[in-house]
Amino acid sequence: MATLFLAYSHGANDNFKGVATLFGSRTMSYQTAILWASFTTFAGAVAAVFWASTLVPRFTAQGIFPDAIANAPEIHLAVAITTGLTLLFAAITGFPISTTHTITGAILGAGLVAIGLKVNFAVLGSLFILPLFLSPIIAICLAAGSHRFFQYIGSKVHLQPDEKIVNICHLISAGIISFTRGLNDTPKIVSLILIIDYFSVQGGMLTIAMAMGLGGLLNSQKIAETMGEKIADINHNQGLSANMVTGILVIASSYFGLPISTTQVSVSSIFGVGLIDNQSNLRVFYQILLSWVLTLPIAMMISGIIYRLLQ
Repeated sequence: MATLFLAYSHGANDNFKGVATLFGSRTMSYQTAILWASFTTFAGAVAAVFWASTLVPRFTAQGIFPDAIANAPEIHLAVAITTGLTLLFAAITGFPISTTHTITGAILGAGLVAIGLKVNFAVLGSLFILPLFLSPIIAICLAAGSHRFFQYIGSKVHLQPDEKIVNICHLISAGIISFTRGLNDTPKIVSLILIIDYFSVQGGMLTIAMAMGLGGLLNSQKIAETMGEKIADINHNQGLSANMVTGILVIASSYFGLPISTTQVSVSSIFGVGLIDNQSNLRVFYQILLSWVLTLPIAMMISGIIYRLLQ
């Protein structure tokens, strides 16, 4: 139940991120965009079911503390409940935060209560600090640079892009991002319930996929407002540029093992394309940056309390 709650909250906070530019550029209404996001995310999750044996990782403490402790049921429960609560609260208040960073904070909080200061703080560099600094900088620079490059090429050759073709490419790019998210994220969440012998891996993944889809359909409104309307006022071309950058960085991070956050890349790409024409809202972006910084300590505190109560 705790893991299903986590999957629901993850869907509420993450499902709309792939289609935010479709909504923000007025290419689609909110209802159509979230349906497209739900369909493509679920398709990615279903695809993951067929490769379940190779995609589902064993749940580990990511080097924060020994894996033997990580597989105690209380740790799994504390991590799932904490991550679910934090993600759902962020979704309801309109702050797109990273699931990976929330899980990292939850593991660290439970670990501090379980074994004290013996936890390995050094791994936080690659798990939290490096992604927090690299993701926004890389995404903003690439998104702003690519959009400026397309503007320059268009002005030189006097080429007016066909709006229908741009919209189709935009739709496909959003679908690919959402599909990749479903493919990558479902197995990670399922790893939390593998200690329960009752579940088959495939059955668990299908259940998690449905919970993620439901969370996106019912609780994505505030995330949609933030990412689609408040970060930057963008058009079709800017939306496509932001999605291209997000897609390239997500695929590159998966292939090369780069320490970047998909959430932070998608938010920063929208902000980056808006910067070119002074359409970005600095105040909103700074608020989101603050929420990213606070994710770790908040998840740590909640997880530590929940783990102690479970004990």
